[in-house]
Amino acid sequence: MEFKYPIKVRAVWWEEDRVCWIDTNKLPFNEVVKCSNNPDEVAEAIKSMEIRGAPAIGVAAALAIASYAYSIRSLEKELFKKKVLEAIEKLWRTRPTAYNLFWALERLKKILREKQTTIDHVKEIVDKALKILEDDIEANRKMGEYGAKLVEDGDTILTHCNAGALATSAYGTVGAVIRIAWYQGKRIKLITTETRPVLQGARLNTWEYSREGIPVTLITDNMAGYVIRKGLVDKVFVGADRITREGYVVNKIGTYMIALAAKRNNIPFYVVAPTSTIDPGSTIDDIVIEERDPDEVRKVLKKHLITIPNIPVLNYAFDITDPDLVTGIITEKGILYPPYEESIRELFKT
Repeated sequence: MEFKYPIKVRAVWWEEDRVCWIDTNKLPFNEVVKCSNNPDEVAEAIKSMEIRGAPAIGVAAALAIASYAYSIRSLEKELFKKKVLEAIEKLWRTRPTAYNLFWALERLKKILREKQTTIDHVKEIVDKALKILEDDIEANRKMGEYGAKLVEDGDTILTHCNAGALATSAYGTVGAVIRIAWYQGKRIKLITTETRPVLQGARLNTWEYSREGIPVTLITDNMAGYVIRKGLVDKVFVGADRITREGYVVNKIGTYMIALAAKRNNIPFYVVAPTSTIDPGSTIDDIVIEERDPDEVRKVLKKHLITIPNIPVLNYAFDITDPDLVTGIITEKGILYPPYEESIRELFKT
């Protein structure tokens, strides 16, 4: 596959019939690559956030099933199907909010419903998983090109959490917008929140954008409102883990507060997400917000205790941003504008 823009950072890829990924928990200080055809290992990598970001999770799950199916291709047909379905179920339960995960796995489940030989099933599963990977890279590029049209020379962009290359197969969602605007010669600057409690902004955004020479400044999460009010931000771009049919955006905890501050100060607030993140069948009432290990809050990166050891903790991983706070949703098929229930419905008609 040829790429229009250079790929300098990858989160997940296919190599020698296995799924490979960079362990984002080790960044920015160590670059550790892991490869596997064991769905248990990939499921644990997703749960522990070695692999994170909705698009990357979906792609990694698809490639995990493909590599596992290939490794057990000598099994009798019914046993093969049973084991692959068990692996799909295991991956299905890893992260409840990331819609791309279910989107990708459902496509592989459909293959197993067809009356084929095991060899045919394996070939189709591998082909479909690789197509999901390639489609994600292409979607990144298209989102970046659409989004870059909204970026002006000299803009300072605020982002929250990592929606860059480390959250997808190649350029990122927000990362594609930033990269392509940069490749076009626009003199942009990036402000990233640290993104408590797992620090995706401090660890991942600073690492991947600095590698490309894109100016990036780190702020604390609770500084976002002030830098917006102070006029230091021209536009906000964030990613998404799920978007409902009404246009509610589920993204990293803290996104909602930034959207409120942007609205109050008349700063455009854009969401960048592939159509595989949009669930046209769900409403706000269907959203399940993941609650993670309290020690992510009690400790810095689960190592250094910063409070009373057994203090009760709320650790919601995501929040929900209302449609009226979103200026536009940038997809690989174009930019959606309010009313989102109508624009999303039209999107899925095409």
